[in-house]
Amino acid sequence: MKAIIQDRYGGPEHLRLADIPVPEPVRSQIRVRVLACAVNLSDWEYLVGSPLYARLVGGLMKPKRQVLGSDIVGVIDKLGPNVTDFQIGDRVMGDLVMQRGGFAQYACVSVAEMVRVPDRLSSEVAACLPQAGGIAVAGTEGLRQGDAFLINGAGGGSGTMALQLAKAAGAHVTAVDNASKIDWLKSLGADEVIDYCKQDFTELGKRWNRILDMVATRGPGKIAQALSSGGIYRAVGGNVSALLPLVFGGLRFRFQNKFIGMLMVPGGRELTERVAHMAIEGKLTPHLEATLPLSSAPEALRRTGLGEVKGKLVIKP
Repeated sequence: MKAIIQDRYGGPEHLRLADIPVPEPVRSQIRVRVLACAVNLSDWEYLVGSPLYARLVGGLMKPKRQVLGSDIVGVIDKLGPNVTDFQIGDRVMGDLVMQRGGFAQYACVSVAEMVRVPDRLSSEVAACLPQAGGIAVAGTEGLRQGDAFLINGAGGGSGTMALQLAKAAGAHVTAVDNASKIDWLKSLGADEVIDYCKQDFTELGKRWNRILDMVATRGPGKIAQALSSGGIYRAVGGNVSALLPLVFGGLRFRFQNKFIGMLMVPGGRELTERVAHMAIEGKLTPHLEATLPLSSAPEALRRTGLGEVKGKLVIKP
């Protein structure tokens, strides 16, 4: 089968399109013919081996798995031993961030992570939902009418869906991203926009009830300046050198009634099913910039890593 493979950590120039054996499902796995696989920032992290937690999961010195791609939609073509939840021919979706394998024609995936794709969802839209949609749902949980909500990195897949959910909840949304996305984010409904190359949101003298930060780069002291009393800041990702001070250094701001930490996203079937049903109901609509062939995966990863993509890119093997 055709696959985009990774032999070592580094940039997209180290990826190559190759023929590799079709995988065989083991116990509690199914094999799918991949219909679509979204490109996520987590793929970029596994590609370059940074932050450190990407190597702790993916292999310390070199990648344990050759094929990236975790938001997989596919049709089951073989069942592993003891699998009874699904049948051959079922169209399924799931977030396989710990296993990966979606940038290929076939992938073996854990049944514990997979759900059937609702008939009303296209494979391309379904691929955008598990990881990015889950982050958006978890990151906007509990927002109320009138809350001041800031999304740092608002122009990506998770950010654009979080923007939708926040506006639906009645929040006043400030979207932060690069200059190329500012007008676009306004068109999506952002109440205010900030070009992070020109302004640091923590230095504007403004306060927000909630901050969702896609890639943490600031220390807890600066974050606390931007939080109102009772405010909550949650980081989705970032370098360990930024995340550890946030988690532990942020504790001292509890005395100011400010809560700083990481966003905990409860993965698995339940969240994937919830996000899929929200998409069917029109509560969540991914912004799909482009659908690309397998050979375009390296360039798609490069653009995702640089923050150039408006919403999501999807690979169709």
